[in-house]
Amino acid sequence: MAEVKTHTFDAVIVGAGGAGLMAALYASKSANVAVISKLYPTRSHTGAALGGIGAALGNVGEDHWEWHAYDTVKGSDYLADQDAVDVLCREAVETVYELEHMGLPFDRTSEGRISQRRFGGHTNNETGKPVPRACHAADRTGHMILQTLYQQCIKNNVTFFDEYHVVDLIRVENTVRGVVAVQISTGEFHIFHSKAVHFATGGWGKCWEVTSNAHSLTGDGAAICLRRGIPLEDMEFFQFHPTGIFKLGILITEGVRGEGGILLNGQGERFMERYAPTIKDLASRDVVSRAIFLELQAGRGINGKNYVHLDVRPETVNYYFEQAGDSRRITKEFIEEKLAETVDLGRTYLGIDPVHEPIPIQPTAHYAMGGIPTDVDGRVLLDVQNTPLPGLYAAGECACVSVHGANRLGTNSLVDLVVFGRRSGVHMGQYCQETELLPLPENAADEVMAEFERIRNGSGGVKSHDLRRRMQVAMMANVGVFRTEELMKNALEELRQLRLDYGRNLQIDDKGKQFNSDLLEAWEVGCLLELSEVTAVAALARTESRGGHARDDFPKRDDENWLKHSLCFAEDESYRLDYKPVVLGRYQPKERVY
Repeated sequence: MAEVKTHTFDAVIVGAGGAGLMAALYASKSANVAVISKLYPTRSHTGAALGGIGAALGNVGEDHWEWHAYDTVKGSDYLADQDAVDVLCREAVETVYELEHMGLPFDRTSEGRISQRRFGGHTNNETGKPVPRACHAADRTGHMILQTLYQQCIKNNVTFFDEYHVVDLIRVENTVRGVVAVQISTGEFHIFHSKAVHFATGGWGKCWEVTSNAHSLTGDGAAICLRRGIPLEDMEFFQFHPTGIFKLGILITEGVRGEGGILLNGQGERFMERYAPTIKDLASRDVVSRAIFLELQAGRGINGKNYVHLDVRPETVNYYFEQAGDSRRITKEFIEEKLAETVDLGRTYLGIDPVHEPIPIQPTAHYAMGGIPTDVDGRVLLDVQNTPLPGLYAAGECACVSVHGANRLGTNSLVDLVVFGRRSGVHMGQYCQETELLPLPENAADEVMAEFERIRNGSGGVKSHDLRRRMQVAMMANVGVFRTEELMKNALEELRQLRLDYGRNLQIDDKGKQFNSDLLEAWEVGCLLELSEVTAVAALARTESRGGHARDDFPKRDDENWLKHSLCFAEDESYRLDYKPVVLGRYQPKERVY
């Protein structure tokens, strides 16, 4: 402990994306707050959310928050908790206006109101037609949210520890006392002693080979909580976004289809007319991803290859507008302005100009619907009875409220961040006002420091990058868009061998302390291996198809047996599953038709 510097705050927030910054902003109104991030805050992955944030403002057509709630529940394949969904969709409206008042530069209608565009799964509940609900700042909406919230946190005197990597939670029985972090520049360990801890660490898309997620999305917060006796909820549900750049996985926003972009197969067909005749290319993401996969499986990829085209060229889009009797028209200038990021991605990574050429795309691992169980105030839950762990909070992609159920609706990730980031920040601030700072246990950092020394001094010859590559290949092939018992058992066999190698034979090259990315990335691979195995265990047990969990051997949804959330607990070297019921409300499960 003599080597470890200790900092004391009322509340510590781990992660500086949209959820962490929103929580910090609100907690700082009544508590002394530190935000710890392994990245500079404005590099957080919220910036990769391009197309918009959903809220039923009704600025470009009739809309109601209840319609948004229905679309969210339907999109979730009825696994979302409807009380939480009501909170999400009702508070989305006021939260978007609050962001506007903070200075977020939303695009405007000709009347000066916040502009809104169509997005997958968002409908007029009376006609079934797409409704414009996504509030946008060109196609850089997440980036603008990050910038706006970071400025507000600086204004509110939130303390930031940038490039500190949190590696452990200090939990003593049913209390939390803070976290342990590594300062990346020095390799030194720091303890952050606090009354409350909030995880906002994002997802774990790097479990898969083709992903829209950045290298940093390794599920640290979820893995730390799992190791400290907290279950993970609904881990079998991971969303594959339909439009990732071929081979690279970099996200092409759903906003492209919202503005009229069309999916075409190798025969030039608008194939979504077969799978979702009413809403076509704007069906929910799980539906579109499976449709693309089936087209590729049938040999209808472009020139027989493993991708289809996303076409936003004005001549293509305007042709289909005319066919549908839609009065909208787009121009080259419109695309350059409203989809500037998409155009730039095409030119930079593909050497094509989306204004004049279609974009090659394939489904890409994108978003975790499951994660750390929480209530609507962000309090982390310990069991199927929803018992909260006092002082521990989570929000954003690392958390499971559950508002996304089996499949997240487009734009709802940003809504989730700001609505539940705000609610958890408010609750955490109040909790800190009412709670005394409990003492640190002796040698609070010893366990994780010993694990880092094990990794640093390992001599078994197995490299972490090789373990990561083998894990990603196994997950992509066996726990991807479509799954079977045989495939998932193959994945588990491989993952368990990889975890054995990680524990016994790991060896890194860099033995130093300063900026030792070799060491930190090796620790991250340990997180990914655990989360991959939990995902496969939960998926193997769920003998149905629902949302992002599609099984060839159980192709039907089974509400009688599986209308329930899974909770996965780590016990020694294995995992135990338990289940709790879905909270229903106005909307009873029925077949999803798009």
